[in-house]
Amino acid sequence: MPCKARAGDATFPEMPPRSPANHRVSDSRVKAVLGPTNTGKTHYAIERLCAHSSGAIGFPLRLLAREVYDRVVAIKGADKVALITGEERIEPPGARWLLCTVEAMPGDADLAFVALDEAQLCADRERGHVFTDRLLHARGREETLLLGSATLAPMVEALLPEAEIIGRPRFSTLSHAGAKKLSRVPPRSAIVAFSAEQVYAVAEMLRRFRGGAAVVMGALSPETRNKQVALFQSGEVDYLVATDAIGMGLNLDLGHVAFAGLSKFDGQRQRRLTSAEMAQIAGRAGRHQRDGTFGTLAGTGSHDAEFREEEVFAIEEHRFPPLTRLFWRESEPRFAALDLLIADLESTPTSPELAPAPEAIDLAVLKYLSADPQLAATVRGEALVRRFWEVCSLPDFRGYGTDNHARFVARLWEDLRGGQLGGEFVARSIADLDNVTGDIDTLQMRIAAIRSWAYIAQRPDWILAREEMSARARAVEARLSDALHARLTERFVNRRTSVLMKKLGTDTALLPVACENDEILVDGEHIGKLVGFRFAVDPLARLADRKLLLAAAEKHLPGLLGARAEALVEDAASGESGIALDATSLVWRGAPLARLVPGRSVLTPRIEPDPSLEAIPPAPRQALLDALEAWLGRQFEALEPLRRFEAASLEAEAGPELRALLIRLVDGGGLLVRAGSGFDRLSPEQRARLRKLGLWIGALDLFHPAMLKARALAAWRLLQAVRRHALPESPTGMPVVIDLPGKAPCPPCYRRLGAQGLRIDMAERVLSEAHEARARAKTRTFAINPAFAVSLGLNQSSRAHLLRLAGFTGSNPPPLAEGMFGPPQPQRWRWVAPRLRAGKAGPDDRSGKTDPASPFAALAKLVR
Repeated sequence: MPCKARAGDATFPEMPPRSPANHRVSDSRVKAVLGPTNTGKTHYAIERLCAHSSGAIGFPLRLLAREVYDRVVAIKGADKVALITGEERIEPPGARWLLCTVEAMPGDADLAFVALDEAQLCADRERGHVFTDRLLHARGREETLLLGSATLAPMVEALLPEAEIIGRPRFSTLSHAGAKKLSRVPPRSAIVAFSAEQVYAVAEMLRRFRGGAAVVMGALSPETRNKQVALFQSGEVDYLVATDAIGMGLNLDLGHVAFAGLSKFDGQRQRRLTSAEMAQIAGRAGRHQRDGTFGTLAGTGSHDAEFREEEVFAIEEHRFPPLTRLFWRESEPRFAALDLLIADLESTPTSPELAPAPEAIDLAVLKYLSADPQLAATVRGEALVRRFWEVCSLPDFRGYGTDNHARFVARLWEDLRGGQLGGEFVARSIADLDNVTGDIDTLQMRIAAIRSWAYIAQRPDWILAREEMSARARAVEARLSDALHARLTERFVNRRTSVLMKKLGTDTALLPVACENDEILVDGEHIGKLVGFRFAVDPLARLADRKLLLAAAEKHLPGLLGARAEALVEDAASGESGIALDATSLVWRGAPLARLVPGRSVLTPRIEPDPSLEAIPPAPRQALLDALEAWLGRQFEALEPLRRFEAASLEAEAGPELRALLIRLVDGGGLLVRAGSGFDRLSPEQRARLRKLGLWIGALDLFHPAMLKARALAAWRLLQAVRRHALPESPTGMPVVIDLPGKAPCPPCYRRLGAQGLRIDMAERVLSEAHEARARAKTRTFAINPAFAVSLGLNQSSRAHLLRLAGFTGSNPPPLAEGMFGPPQPQRWRWVAPRLRAGKAGPDDRSGKTDPASPFAALAKLVR
């Protein structure tokens, strides 16, 4: 830590050492995540906070702390997260994750994670010393994050050499768009001014010509600012007029930022903004992956309303002069006496990277009141000096300046030095401000005053009934904020003009609207295009002077979509519709029309229309849905064998065994392994019925030959996809033999034979040849000519595997005797009829009667 030199060290006692909590730097992983705006730094800090067992993040603004508090509560729960600001405290017992303003960050909390947001504010004249203290001393046990601009990097390297610096690039591009007149500024823009008068003037002009604007100023309460931002975000107004308060803590849907001027009064003098300050404001445009632009407002008459080339380059490339010093003030002064306290607060650091902080309002008030001998005489002893300094630290929410604010602090001290403020006095002071009448300036003053009382009510050692008084103060602030929001909206938003600009006007139907090559033209102006039946607006068409054209397009859209649907129905009837299947969706011209969802049976999927079809008038929409049903029926024509199976399974005379088998055939896509299928239980009449339906009864498999075709398999695969049953892909062209290496799944229509797969219809032909050879043999053993199997591509191992599955047993011939020559004898085979299996119908069981213990009997009851 840098050493400090204090005035009068020779007469003052030595400074006590810091508490152990402030000596954890070497034990903590310190990272400085630095980069321009829109780099996701805050989002990253929230992720790291939630990944630790405890932690805190310090924010520069109360509204930022509140926004992140709501996000963390959604993740961790309200009972585990605290919000700590000067004016509002939500501290559940046992809260482990703290969201704070920088001034309110607990200095002695033992936390696993600590983060400081907008750390470049260490160079701010008013609050820089607070940020510098947190940068130097706030540490988490396991991880510490410092978030800020890349200009802070040299200071981090010098003051925190152990810190790891991580750079983050901006997600989107920020480019200069030049100067524009107010009438040419595109919607979804912010106009930034640097005085309340200029803000009001610009907002009034936008009210007359563009329906209004939301207003954001630093003097507004956080609640009012949020409500004004919501007015803009909801699209009720397309413009935001703001002071430089927009530059921090507001994530807005902005495409462009226009500067009404490039200079401001910083409390001491009127000066031009630095390039870093310009970038902080301009960076509000183009959030996340969307690019943004910035420029100036032409015609303002300001001599400094144009960017210089070097400023444009710096903003676009995010290159700014690095910070050369940070403001510092002693954060743990001694409280033995008032002069000792003032001397410590005015002491200077010896580190060249640190500079004494300009005199802040709290120190100015302290010195002002200490100069009063009568008041200073009431401040004796360390406890009273400490308490007096806490009272002097009351923020000047009203902006009164040192003299007026000091008088308010003096009255407060008179009430506090003897104990706590009475609940009746505080309640009366809060009630006096509970008045929602008055103009904008009056309401702003009342909100500033109630914020002072909200701050006072948060101090448990200052006030009795803290919880009750704090709740009253927040309630009054909320009511005043609602009233101020209403006044701002009433003054700067012409709701009638805004509504007329956004909704249909009486003249819009008179504008000609046409659709040419999917492009929508209103009075010859390109306004968007149709993607399928969805209207996609051209982004450039959202300019304010084209809103009537947009309204006209939307007015005529139902008629255009109806004609489009009727044309598609005619094309579908002629077979030239261009409709295609994409997975389980029906698409046309790259846009979805509908998707398939499971229906009452596997063969009858249901069509669920895409929401874009809702814009079509009812009659052509129903005609289009009927056409889609007909088109889908043609795609499933190859599944006709399965429909015949399904119809036969519903016939009562089929018998339960046959009906159960038919149901299994439908569920299997017309393919079924014979073993265990229940086929052997069927009577001759039932078997004949199956053959009449086209079923091939093989030695190993039952199948319909038509279901082995590629088109039928594709249709069946689609039906299974609708029910989210994935089938292994079939090879192109359906070859007779395929390779199945390792544990590769066997596609439908193939039988696995070791490392090869054989199409089941060819497998039956191979077995048919084997049985023909058996029938011709005059002995129990016989030879089977392998020529046909070899011609198919089966190897010897796969052929033997197939024969064994069908009940054939092979024996190798004896070797040739010694001295004998010639080809070896062919392998001899013997066929053994498969033994009766449990549950298999015997000779007396062909009548079609079902064994009550058979699982097919239970299935038959369900089918009935």
